[in-house]
Amino acid sequence: MNKRKAGSMYEDAACRFLEKNEVKIISRNFRSRFGEIDIVGVKEGILIFFEVKYRSSDKYGTAVEVVGPKKRQVISQVSDYFRVCFKQYMNLEVRYDVIAIQKDKLYWIKNAFPYCGKGF
Repeated sequence: MNKRKAGSMYEDAACRFLEKNEVKIISRNFRSRFGEIDIVGVKEGILIFFEVKYRSSDKYGTAVEVVGPKKRQVISQVSDYFRVCFKQYMNLEVRYDVIAIQKDKLYWIKNAFPYCGKGF
C-alpha cells in the first residue's frame, strides 16, 4: 500500500472516530499555498484543526512527537487561511488537536499545541 492510500485510510478511521464523538467534520485535506490540514471540524462551538499521524512503532518517535515546530507553524498558517475563506467560522474559538494512531490504538490529543502562526 502506498503512503497516500495508507494516509487516506487512517484519516478515514480518524473521521469515523471523531463523528462518533460528536465532531461535525467540515473539511478534509484543506490546502493552501502554506500547506495542508488533514481534518477540520466543529464541536461545541470550537473550530478544531486536526493533524492525523500514524506510527507502526516508536522507533522514530511517537505519532504525537512527529508534529514538530515547523508542522505546527504550517497548520497554524493554514488555519488562518481557512478562517479567511470561511468567514462563518472566524469568531469561533480555535483549537489544534492531534489524532495519533499508534499501532492499533487511536489517541485524541486535545489542545496538542498552541497557535504558532503569524496572525492576521
